[in-house]
Amino acid sequence: MDRSRRRRVTIVAIATIVAAVCIALGFWQLQRLADRRALNAEIRAARSASPTMVRTADDIGALSAFRSVVVEGTYDVEGEVLLYGRSLDGEPGHVVVTPLALDDGSGVLVLRGWVPFSLDSAPVAEAPPTARDVVVEGWLIAPESRGRSRPDRDGIVRSLDISGIGDRIPFDLAPFAIQLRTQDPPNAELPVPVPAPELSEGPHLSYAIQWFCFAAVAVAGAAILARRERAPTTTL
Repeated sequence: MDRSRRRRVTIVAIATIVAAVCIALGFWQLQRLADRRALNAEIRAARSASPTMVRTADDIGALSAFRSVVVEGTYDVEGEVLLYGRSLDGEPGHVVVTPLALDDGSGVLVLRGWVPFSLDSAPVAEAPPTARDVVVEGWLIAPESRGRSRPDRDGIVRSLDISGIGDRIPFDLAPFAIQLRTQDPPNAELPVPVPAPELSEGPHLSYAIQWFCFAAVAVAGAAILARRERAPTTTL
């Protein structure tokens, strides 16, 4: 095999590998898009369902994340923490997380709402519950970490870590927290209720198109280089 032919074979082989990898990554992004769409559909269905009345941590654990629930209990303000660095409408701040004691002796964390960044210790004196005994309606959210994030001496925690926060709570907590939507009696001006996050499909479709384009560029570039290698060299 002459040198020119070997170069053409090498070019084609490299282009084939690059194109195959790019195509595989493109289909992987399409699968992630399909997964995201399925999750969004699950979240929409859970949000639109009628709220489920729950009375114990076990009742909450039997449900799934994003499910709308109603629960009655008593706020344990002494166990309150601040979820650090959560913005609302572009304003930096924290989210107030207050344990809610239930009738059976268990409890659940309630994300009561947002407060400005200047309020940086818990319990938040400027955002107390209007009453200890309340009825909370909201949706279930899963923990962001498990046992790795614990409140500091100011009651600030970096992630929603139910087991880490639970170390300072005198009762067992449900495996999900509740993002408060409404409360009876309602909160005062602070904390500000946090709206449900908007659902999106993410950048997966655009990433898939990019990977397929990269594959096409690899094939086209290889074809051009291979043709140049085949062209006879003209000498003067």
